[in-house]
Parts: sequence; C-alpha cells; structure tokens
Amino acid sequence: MTSFVSLLASDSRRVWFAIALMALIALVELAIPQRPRNRAHRDHWLPNLALTCMALATNIVLNVAITLVLLFLESRDSGLLAMLSLPAWLNTLLVVVLLDFAFYLAHVAMHHVPIFWRFHRVHHSDAALDVTTSIRQHPLEGLIRCGFTGTAALAIGASAHAFAVYRLLSLINALLEHANLRVNPRLDRALSWLVVTPTVHKVHHSRAPHETNSNYGNILSVFDRTLATFTPTERSAHVVYGLDGFDERAQQSTIGLLRSPFQTSGMTAISRPTTQRVESTAP
Repeated sequence: MTSFVSLLASDSRRVWFAIALMALIALVELAIPQRPRNRAHRDHWLPNLALTCMALATNIVLNVAITLVLLFLESRDSGLLAMLSLPAWLNTLLVVVLLDFAFYLAHVAMHHVPIFWRFHRVHHSDAALDVTTSIRQHPLEGLIRCGFTGTAALAIGASAHAFAVYRLLSLINALLEHANLRVNPRLDRALSWLVVTPTVHKVHHSRAPHETNSNYGNILSVFDRTLATFTPTERSAHVVYGLDGFDERAQQSTIGLLRSPFQTSGMTAISRPTTQRVESTAP
C-alpha cells in the first residue's frame, strides 16, 4: 500500500504546480486585467500569500489522509462505484461531478451556517480580487471543505486517481475564476452554461448579500442553474468586492485575518444570509 511519505511527496509536487501556475496567471493579469490595479491589490498580496501557504500545508495533510483511506477501500473493492464496474473514464467523470456537487453543498453551508461563515468570510473580505485570492483561506476552512468532499469520496468509494483528478481540476479552476483577467464576453457566456467562469465567480464576491449568496459552484455551474442560485454574469462588471466592516488595514493583515473567525466585530448581514432566491436565467 502506498505510504504516507510517498503520498506526501506527491502532494508536495502539486503544491509547486499550484505556485507555478499562480505565478504564470499573475503575469497574464498584468497584460490583460479585467479591472485596473489599485492600492487594495498592492496591499493584499502579502497576507494572501501567507494564508495560501498555510492553507496548502493544511490541505496536504488532510488530502493525504483521505487518499490513504480511499486506497485502502480500493484495495478491497469497497464502495458504491466499485460495485458498478464502470469504465475508468466514466468512473472518473462521475466522481468529478459528484465531488463537485459535494463542494457546492459545502459552499452553501459555509454561507448559511454562522460558525462556518466565520471562517469563510476570511476569503470573502478581500476587496481586490486576483489570483492571490484563490487560496486565501483560513487554515481551518480546509477542515470544512475536506469534511464534505472527503465524506462524499468515501461514501461513493471514489478511486484515489479520480479523487486526485478532481482536486487538480478544482485547483486550476479556482486560480482562473479568481484571476483579474479580461475574458471575451461571448466565450465567457458560452462556457458559463456548463462551468464556473471568472465572471460567474466574481459575482459571488460582491458585497451585496443577494449576490454573495449565489454562484456557489466550484467547477460546474449547472448546480447553481438547476437549484436557482445563479446570478447572471453581466453583474460581474458592477460588483464591489469585499465585506462591509472588514476594510481596516489591521483586519486585512495576516494576523487580523487569522483572528477574524474568533471575533464578533464586523458581522454583516451576510453571516445570516438572505433567503431570497436568485432565479436561474440566461448568462
């Protein structure tokens, strides 16, 4: 059975891939930005990268632990998918779709469950989105995310390979959807019928609660569309990023962001999300 050390080494290589891809996207952002860079962009990169490193380190341990259990179950042909005996490609595709739905549910929970929102608001309080926002997460948010996706992966008996494929696709799309990139509107609208594009996700980072509490999708946008939590992409050009009550420089420092979930100051209406439904319409 694959050892913890070898899996740790494998996940470490994925971290270096994430860092390299983040650097590449950052260079492209300079050439074709969606919005001009401002002071908020200059001030946020250091705490964003600090939290990114912490989140990556936390996720390595959590994902390696999940992978070890998946390998154990796989060696015994345990799990729902093992019983179906599907072709490898279809098995992987099904795992990606099901785990992405699990992430959708996790994301909804992080907005609607107050204790979860305390950790997730660290990600949302960034007033200037770019690629460094992608993995700007409180380290303990990884427990929530992995709790949902890991439980789903174990429940369906996902293969370790399919789990790795999902994580890779999730990483790549996370970096792209947060990037400050100008995208061809026609291409973006066409792609947004199936996947979460940069403009789809930018709406999710709005300060307006009815927009923040929409467009929860991670890779696929179909869950938002079918469950009436989709907001049209045209709104992305007008949204104001960040959270009211979290704009002070001390709050946006690395220490301030790490302390944020344990403080009650600055709680906004988003921590008790609106129940208004956002109708699924054309992008």
